[in-house]
Amino acid sequence: MTRQGFLALWSHWRRNPWQLLTLLAGLALSTALWSGVQAINAEARASYASASDVLGAGDTNRILKQDGSSFTVEEYVTLRRLGWPVSPVLEGTVDIAGAELRIVGIDPLSFPVALPASISQDGGFPDMIGDDPVGFAHPDDIGLTLPGMTLRVDENRPRGNILMDIAQADRLLGEQGDIRRLLVSNQRPWGLGALPDAYRIAEVSVQADVARLTQSFHLNLTAFGLLSFAVGIFIVYGAVGLAFEQRRAVFRTLRALGMPLRRLMLLLILELGVFALLAGGAGVALGYVIAAALLPDVAATLRGLYGAEVAGQLQLRAAWWLSGLAMALGGTVIAAAAALTKLAYMPLLSFNHPRAMSIGAFAAGQWLALIAAGLFIAGVAIATLGQGLVAGFALLACLLIGSALLLPFLLAQCLSFAERHSKRALVQWFWADSRQQLPGLSMALMALLLAMAANIGVTTMVSSFRLTFVDYLDQRLASELYVNAQDTEQAADLVAYLEDKAEAVLPIVSIDTRLGGLPAEVFGIRDHATYRENWPLLSADAQVWELLAAGQGALINEQLARRQDWQVGDTLPTGDRLIGIYSDYGNAVGQLVLGEDLFSMRYPDVPRLRFGVRTDTPEALADDLRDRFGLGEDALINQADLKQFSMQVFERTFSVTAALNVLTLSVAGLAILISLLTLATMRLPQLAPVWALGLTRSALSRLEVVRAVCLATLTGVLALPVGLMLAWVLLAVVNVEAFGWRLPMYVFPLDYLRLGLLTIVAALLAALWPAIRLARTDPQSLLKVFSNER
Repeated sequence: MTRQGFLALWSHWRRNPWQLLTLLAGLALSTALWSGVQAINAEARASYASASDVLGAGDTNRILKQDGSSFTVEEYVTLRRLGWPVSPVLEGTVDIAGAELRIVGIDPLSFPVALPASISQDGGFPDMIGDDPVGFAHPDDIGLTLPGMTLRVDENRPRGNILMDIAQADRLLGEQGDIRRLLVSNQRPWGLGALPDAYRIAEVSVQADVARLTQSFHLNLTAFGLLSFAVGIFIVYGAVGLAFEQRRAVFRTLRALGMPLRRLMLLLILELGVFALLAGGAGVALGYVIAAALLPDVAATLRGLYGAEVAGQLQLRAAWWLSGLAMALGGTVIAAAAALTKLAYMPLLSFNHPRAMSIGAFAAGQWLALIAAGLFIAGVAIATLGQGLVAGFALLACLLIGSALLLPFLLAQCLSFAERHSKRALVQWFWADSRQQLPGLSMALMALLLAMAANIGVTTMVSSFRLTFVDYLDQRLASELYVNAQDTEQAADLVAYLEDKAEAVLPIVSIDTRLGGLPAEVFGIRDHATYRENWPLLSADAQVWELLAAGQGALINEQLARRQDWQVGDTLPTGDRLIGIYSDYGNAVGQLVLGEDLFSMRYPDVPRLRFGVRTDTPEALADDLRDRFGLGEDALINQADLKQFSMQVFERTFSVTAALNVLTLSVAGLAILISLLTLATMRLPQLAPVWALGLTRSALSRLEVVRAVCLATLTGVLALPVGLMLAWVLLAVVNVEAFGWRLPMYVFPLDYLRLGLLTIVAALLAALWPAIRLARTDPQSLLKVFSNER
């Protein structure tokens, strides 16, 4: 009996391959988007974990240059002669056999700590500098051939990263390598002199904060992945529910023949479990492809926004592919729960007439509308009482899920309204028939609503951010030219020379510190009209600039103020009175600004090596400074170039969410196509009478296309307010909790119109194939409906 039951259940999928494709595609695509996001997050977190220990020197401080440039050999030698126990790290990338490798060169003899056990065993550093030098690489990279070098396995080394002696690294890299940091022993000689002004020490505690700073970014990515997964699960839910309604007769027959209910449910669970594993496996594989395509942009975003280094190559980690399979199984359970519950309580003689299904679906739509109202009330309560990023995402969940659940009820009301106000019989039938098709299309339309709302919300957020960010750059980057001196002597010469050549020379002086337990920067600025006229203050004391110049207060950025809940007039932990809060978009680190004199009094040893120069001829002055002082490209930065770089970082920051939006909308479009193809096999009993009354097959097919376009248009109209609410929550709640700044919200009607037209075109294309099949339907198939009239 079990075998016959299994064959009977499988026969449904054999007769309805498009429906099976709907289920598998929805689950696979939703799993792919989720797995892709998790793969990116896992790779980034693994990079954070290994970054500090990739040399086995995770608890060792670094010496960096104040201007961020590379060290020369002469500078390294000078520090060694001054008694500083520094060890160079040469880094760069090189292409070997089509693979981009990151080469890390160290000096084993001066390395400040013991090398990791995976390197020190089996020869260790003597082999690195012997006659046959050895490099250490990930097992997957052992097959690569490096000239004049043998590679050994280091299980702890990231893929694409090779450690070797600094001399060998210099030979391989040539001009592509540079020394950006010097490791310095935490145990320093007694009586060691002060570090020269051009350098600074990066403490270990600051390096360890990268994972904390990037946590909100990864949480946002996870939220978008979960949204994409939800869109796919709506598709699966619709496919499972439709299959249940179509197989009522099969269930009834099997039960009447003596199959126990428990065994029937077990067969269904087994069937869905197999589908979940198949689709989950395909989804994980596709997620790997998506993650590999998006990882470079994510790495660039994290590097530009947080200074976090992420490996550019993706590894197959158990954590994310197991989570992908678990989500596929869990999503299938959620999607099938309602159908299995119906089966458990289904009467033995249950019948599935389409009209009965429509009436039942309308009643279910009313219940869903009540649940949606409850979710909206819960969302208002969360917005009023909740705090933190989790509360923000809970509010988003209430908004999106509630809107999706309310959609069938609203569409049914719109179609009923159109039917009541139609005069012609054909038009009335069109609206009534459209309402009867809602049970089979509602889940695909819910997925479309979520995808469109996400597109509208994220487009509004990104475009609002772009407008605000451009204005912010115009305010903050007011100086036309930025100059970095190599040392205090060159800085003095530059200032003296620029006195007659520029309108103003404004020192940019800062020091790293910690405020509120996280990294922060303290700046000292000169009292000048440049700051008074352009600094983007959000709230401030009436005499803010006079107080700042007199050393009677300090400014902080919005992120720090929100994180610590500080208001103008409060006394800061530094002892300063807070006199102003300013916007600082794109920066994850807290900032505190003091007057120039107060900064010099507190931090007398911090050199003035960076300057903003006000001038009407920045390009000519830059050429003059290069010729006179021999300044390199890194030492002279034009305002326009700096703005262009900042905008590039901005665009890459949101490229990942834009890609997820496109993929989510594509999934929703595919859902409409497959749902229409599935319903096309069930439509003949409703279409045959109309055809018999004289409406041609081509006219019926055109009406099918019009129906799909109308439903997509109605869904798009309803998605607009949902998307705008989503944008407001992202800007006013989630963005504030995640990054510490709040952005003004703008609306972009042309973007929404383009999205609406794109959705209509997608619906049109999705309906075209089923319509063509209907137009080519054999009249004999339509006549058979009457021979089997029920």
